[in-house]
Parts: sequence; structure tokens; C-alpha cells
Amino acid sequence: MEIPLIILSGLVSLLLFYMIIERAVRDGINNSVIGRYFEKKHGIKEPERDEDLFDEKQ
Repeated sequence: MEIPLIILSGLVSLLLFYMIIERAVRDGINNSVIGRYFEKKHGIKEPERDEDLFDEKQ
């Protein structure tokens, strides 16, 4: 009975950890000098939806 609870709590912890790290990296890159440079020079913007994360359709 304890093992499934341990596994479930481990998976939830990993998911939360991933979400925190992903947000920190994204915000860190966007707020960095290099991130602002690329944004200004190349017009890179934050994707609005999940579809924007994928390459253009072929």
C-alpha cells in the first residue's frame, strides 16, 4: 500500500520540479542580455499557444 503512494508522490514531485525549472530557465533567458538582444535584433517573441512551439508546416 505504501509503494504506490511513494511512486505517485515521486511522479508528482518530478512534474512540479520540471515546471519550476522550465519556467525559471525561460524567464532567465528572456530577461538576460543575450535574450533581449535576440528579441530586438531578430524579432523573436514569446509563443502564444502550443502550436507556435512547433516548426512551420511543410
